[in-house]
Amino acid sequence: MLAWYQGSNATEGVRGEVVSAGDPLVAPDLRLDYVGSIENAAVVIAALHPGEKRLAFCESRAQAEQLAFSLRGQGLTTFISHSSLSLDERRQSERAFAEARDCVIVSTSTLELGIDIGDLDRMIQIDSPRSVGSFLQRLGRTGRRAGTSRNALFLATEHETFLRAAGLLQLWSTGFVEPVTPPPAPRHIAAQQFLALALQEGRFARATWQQWWAGSPVMADGDLILDYLVEAAFLAEDGGWLFIGPAAERTFGGRNFLELLSTFITDLELVVVHGRKEIGSVSPISLNAEVIRGSKLLLLAGRPWRVQDVDWLRRRVEVEPDESRGKVRWSSEPLPESFEMVRARRDVLLGADPPAQLTQRARTALETVRAAWETRVDQLGMVLERGEQGVTLWSMAGLRGHETLAAALPIDFEARCTNEAIRFSNRFSIEVFRAAEVSEALPFIAPEAVDGLKFSAALPLDVARATLSERFADREHAAEVAGGHVVVVATTVAGDG
Repeated sequence: MLAWYQGSNATEGVRGEVVSAGDPLVAPDLRLDYVGSIENAAVVIAALHPGEKRLAFCESRAQAEQLAFSLRGQGLTTFISHSSLSLDERRQSERAFAEARDCVIVSTSTLELGIDIGDLDRMIQIDSPRSVGSFLQRLGRTGRRAGTSRNALFLATEHETFLRAAGLLQLWSTGFVEPVTPPPAPRHIAAQQFLALALQEGRFARATWQQWWAGSPVMADGDLILDYLVEAAFLAEDGGWLFIGPAAERTFGGRNFLELLSTFITDLELVVVHGRKEIGSVSPISLNAEVIRGSKLLLLAGRPWRVQDVDWLRRRVEVEPDESRGKVRWSSEPLPESFEMVRARRDVLLGADPPAQLTQRARTALETVRAAWETRVDQLGMVLERGEQGVTLWSMAGLRGHETLAAALPIDFEARCTNEAIRFSNRFSIEVFRAAEVSEALPFIAPEAVDGLKFSAALPLDVARATLSERFADREHAAEVAGGHVVVVATTVAGDG
């Protein structure tokens, strides 16, 4: 981080020093329970730690609303904060919580960091966050007062999320934290920088534009981007000088180019809804062409759904339930998780016990999930299931790695991916699979998805699409899967996953 902040100053002898934050903290009090539903979670929260201030994190707005409703039904003073509430509404809840004592505030990631909510006694996690970094931020909300320690209580509402929580704790115990990695190929930011420079200076010379960024990797494709900006009239050229063009005025000129001056964006996710009910969220790489057309189903919340409409601007997917494929046994995780997170779940399934106090319900749930996954994980390698409906490879490498590998395979393999597995048609061939060349592979991204990439309007469509694909690519782990050891298990029957 210090090296990143130093930038070009590193060549001038400017040095930084990492200073210890002090003696190691006392090991946190971590507990894991399986409660089976949001309503049961509310009963447990109401019964534990009366008189204390509790912060309960949920993984969706719908879940947060349901938990808050159930907690109030238990007679508990409850506040709520999530991104669909107005800023004023959220601030009122946060202020009231900071001043109260015997109460709970229910939140999505909006209270993960950056907002002071006063002294906190307990952190409760419904199900599990999707990264160790997120867990550490939430855990760090506790133990701030003298004489107190950090603590976290995980309440899993499904066996699937129980396994994720166990895997997260197992991964945390190894000392792993997700690395801070800048998104690759930020061509959209290069386009924004050119336009911002023209706005700042009034004009700049085309022949010497490189001097403004001193070899920054952000501008690696600068010549390509600059040519397009001129061709598409985002920049006008006169005598070798470049300045704001009419297309930039139309696209970004509102409110004195305010939109152009902010580069902060979040990962693109789309909310999936059935009628008025929010089912969950998906990544753009979950919406391949066949899923969008409705010829293949989207698996979410343990059920198959047929896509009815995708509104990219509103980031909304409308679906209808579809039971025509029968019982869906294999897991579905449309939001990308890291290779390390998914492999940690595999470690738990193969016998590693999460470093937390487990209730008797949790121990029973752990036995249940291990039994359910017994044929899908093996100490010797990845498990390959062949069945009448196709071939499933339980490679446990994360959605990004799987989709990157799928992009390198022949189209007739008909690969469909989750975080845990890749499912192929019966045309699957292990020899062709082994020969997959992933070094240039890019996962499929629907052309409409680029609307969620800020400043994509200032890029050619193919370049914007490739830029978004690069953000989701994981060639390292795609190659690891292609070359990994495979264990073939008994053929499954028709209708199985």
